[in-house]
Amino acid sequence: MRTLRLSITFIGLLAVWQLIVVATGAPPYILPAPADVALAMAERPALLMQHAWVTFAEIVLGLAFGTVLGVVSALTIALYRPAKQWLLPVLVISQALPVFALAPVLVLWLGYGMPSKVAMAVLIIYFPVTAAFYDGLRRTEAGWLDLARTMGASRGAMLRHIRIPAALPAFGSGVRVGAAVAPIGAVVGEWVGSSAGLGYLMLHANARMQVDFMFAALALLAGFGLLLYFAVDAGLRRLTYWQREQSPFDD
Repeated sequence: MRTLRLSITFIGLLAVWQLIVVATGAPPYILPAPADVALAMAERPALLMQHAWVTFAEIVLGLAFGTVLGVVSALTIALYRPAKQWLLPVLVISQALPVFALAPVLVLWLGYGMPSKVAMAVLIIYFPVTAAFYDGLRRTEAGWLDLARTMGASRGAMLRHIRIPAALPAFGSGVRVGAAVAPIGAVVGEWVGSSAGLGYLMLHANARMQVDFMFAALALLAGFGLLLYFAVDAGLRRLTYWQREQSPFDD
């Protein structure tokens, strides 16, 4: 059923795209038709995939490192109250500074290779994962903790068996947001300075007025983003198998 819905949505978007091209009469160097983009993708698939795998690796590594760093930070803030005063400013600063302002600095420090792009993705993912997981940890049902203390549970046992499982749904929300925004960091880093990746390919295609090829790279990036999001979503559903989805309008 999900595959059918995605197919209908995809076809609908292509139809709207084609209608806009026809209705506005936009020239191909402004807005190419879907058929032109598909043709550009079919003409140079090897080049696209060569750069796509670089960007995909940057996104996956950024998501992995950002999630681990966010989990460690959230646990530290939740378990050691003095740490909150030190880490919360770091969280705010990580979001207050625009990624476009940080990208040149990271490229200068880490070079034009993959590390600077992974670091950009980590910076974007770090905040939503940390904030969501920490919020879940501090909102654990008080009655569960009181019962565990009455039964003589240690602090570590309460963390493993009560607080972390109770916080997993909130953590999942943060990781889903991170998976959706992870491509931003990688592509911004490639725009600032790189020698490979879909962002690099898009810049060169734009400079040569190969707008159809630029849209092909953009479409591939969107496809990778969707694939990553649904993969993460499926994994999180298995991790929180006890949580039943419920509409806010259900009784």
